[in-house]
Amino acid sequence: MTRNQMTKYSKRSGTINLGSKRLLDFFISNLDKIYCAKKHMVDRFPEIAGEAHFKDLNYAIMETVDDVKKQIERMNRIYEQLGAENKATGCQGLAGMIEEAFTAIGEQRDDAALRDMAILFYLQNMESIEVASFQVLQILAKKIKNAEITQLLKENLDESKDDRKLLLEITARYTSS
Repeated sequence: MTRNQMTKYSKRSGTINLGSKRLLDFFISNLDKIYCAKKHMVDRFPEIAGEAHFKDLNYAIMETVDDVKKQIERMNRIYEQLGAENKATGCQGLAGMIEEAFTAIGEQRDDAALRDMAILFYLQNMESIEVASFQVLQILAKKIKNAEITQLLKENLDESKDDRKLLLEITARYTSS
């Protein structure tokens, strides 16, 4: 690294100060995105489950839907805690990923094994995004200093991690059978 580069980087702050209003707005905006995606999942995942050939995959998808419903309930409690209204908007990217899964499923219509792999691929990607989102929201909740919100997000994070792990196990079992 040159001296000019070091000088350029040394002028950067080592901390982020969002202020409580900006932090809260950012938190709610991103909570809205995950909430929107969760609602879309509840609506669309049963249809994806109907496309699954491998019975364990069908079961895992429906278990995930049940978990997502619980997560939505917790998120509603978070909105109540914050005195905020959920907008359930702004999830075009995540909803698009779900819709893209349907395209991939359709492309594998005649091959049950590849269709199931497409389902697993997209579900795994979505769960990974959820895990990362809940991790960041949990960190922000600690900054907001609300222990109940932090706990509710931890519960959602733990469930998302469990769902992701289950999907990985099914992928491994499916490909080795």
